[in-house]
Amino acid sequence: HVQLVESGGGSGPAGGSLRLSCTAPGFTSKRCGMLWFRQPAGKQREWVSSIVADGGTVYADSEKGRFTLSKDRAKDTVYLQMNSLKPEDTAMYFCKAGGTCSSSWGQGTQVTVS
Repeated sequence: HVQLVESGGGSGPAGGSLRLSCTAPGFTSKRCGMLWFRQPAGKQREWVSSIVADGGTVYADSEKGRFTLSKDRAKDTVYLQMNSLKPEDTAMYFCKAGGTCSSSWGQGTQVTVS
């Protein structure tokens, strides 16, 4: 079980960019995968993207070409680079460990696109 801390959210204009971070001590040594979800206000949580231990990534169709996952093994951190932001990207974003690992939900980080 790993502990997660999300950060990097904020407000920005449509067409802009933000980078979210998810830090999970032990993430690299345990060969965890990581999933990102988001939850717009008043709506259900939805899956956004995933990265597996060997670095392979997969994205929801609406995020393909706009969002990019990467990881810094030395920092046990996964980054979600979000470009060409749209108002419909406004949501609370959460990361969660996957693959061979488990985690509770983090506190999330708010992204607001106007």
